Amino acid sequence: MGKKKTPFSFRKKFLTSRKTEMQPIDPSSSANAGRSNPGTGTGTGTGTVLASAPSKSSKKKTGSRLWMSFDIAGQSELIECDKNTIMKRVSIPARDLRILGPVFSHSSNILARERAMVVNLEFIKAIVTAEEVLLLDPLSQEVLPFVDQLRQQLPLKSPFRIHESGPTDMQEKERRSTDGQWLPVPDAAEGLQSELPFEFQVLEIALEVVCSYLDSSVVDLEINAYPILDELARYVSTKNLERVRSLKSHLTRLLARVQKVRDEIEHLLDDNEDMAHLYLTRKQIQIQQFEALAAAGASNSSITFASNLPRAISNIQSNASMITSIHSDDHDVEDLEMLLEAYFMQLDGTRNKILSVREYIDDTEDYVNIQLDNQRNELIQLQLTLTIASFAIALETLVAGAFGMNIPCSLYSVNGAFVPIIGGTTSICFVLFLIILGYARWKKLLGS
Repeated sequence: MGKKKTPFSFRKKFLTSRKTEMQPIDPSSSANAGRSNPGTGTGTGTGTVLASAPSKSSKKKTGSRLWMSFDIAGQSELIECDKNTIMKRVSIPARDLRILGPVFSHSSNILARERAMVVNLEFIKAIVTAEEVLLLDPLSQEVLPFVDQLRQQLPLKSPFRIHESGPTDMQEKERRSTDGQWLPVPDAAEGLQSELPFEFQVLEIALEVVCSYLDSSVVDLEINAYPILDELARYVSTKNLERVRSLKSHLTRLLARVQKVRDEIEHLLDDNEDMAHLYLTRKQIQIQQFEALAAAGASNSSITFASNLPRAISNIQSNASMITSIHSDDHDVEDLEMLLEAYFMQLDGTRNKILSVREYIDDTEDYVNIQLDNQRNELIQLQLTLTIASFAIALETLVAGAFGMNIPCSLYSVNGAFVPIIGGTTSICFVLFLIILGYARWKKLLGS
């Protein structure tokens, strides 16, 4: 048994050594492997990592999607990120990214999160923060108008600014901390705003593009619908009925899409708290103010509390008043309410156009049904007339059948009796036909 194993093992070792000799060796890769792990015998391990790196990158490429980033200055950048990168960048949960997926392709959602706003309006799928917007699938044919609008309008719109009124002495005291740095004043948030916040500018552009797209779709529907319906009213055929059927299905889908966007805006208008959560710039300012207040409180705590007790109490009261002034603006949603109401009215007008087309379709269908009912009635009248005539002819056939039987009768031997009998029978059947027909007209079973 040992003699048989020796040649087999020797041949196996020889073949494996021959295979390794036939493989090409890249000196640069070996040199890089030696540099990466000098003094260690892990060259093969490094080669394994390099060989498996393309497969991992290919997996990441399949899981990542194309995004376009627009900052507050209008600068754009194409990036390819996976879900985890997007979640860390904008601080949103994974279920919000699922809303932007292909399953909810024609759904409409405007969700407010702590630091971001998720916008899913028809073909526009974006994540908006107070400083940038991440747009999904920016190279799509339907999304390109939105990208062009962002590039054209964002640089023209000035950043969100707040005009401050002249600070009073108390505000000057509240603004300056112990280390000489300036702190933001919460009362400035109550000033006049020269422009909408960045997130509302993006939302306005998105609503404008979506509403314009839906309105143009409705206009195209009207242009195609009225000639088709008029043709059906003139001539009812299978081809015209099929065209109207496809028109109705397209109208139903378009109405559902308009209704979804309209319902989402109406839902936001009905809840001031949801609208207040969409003020991302205000949230960012509040976070900065809270951090500044916390830093000011920490610096004031270093001072001896016992020697400066009245001053510490006044600082606490001033900080409390500042926090109260911050939260007093949380339900001030007039700007967003006016923005949403404008596009809600536009969508309502688009919806009314679709409903008018649907009413025209319903009227045309009623007219066609009336035509079909009239034709059906005419066919019934014709059938009734033929039935009466068939009854009269059946009587004459009965008489002819009776004379055709081999029954002894004296009329057979009378010369010239055929014509009077046939003429009289026909006349009687014709008179009977007129009597029944007149009775049907008297009962209004037949048209006049």
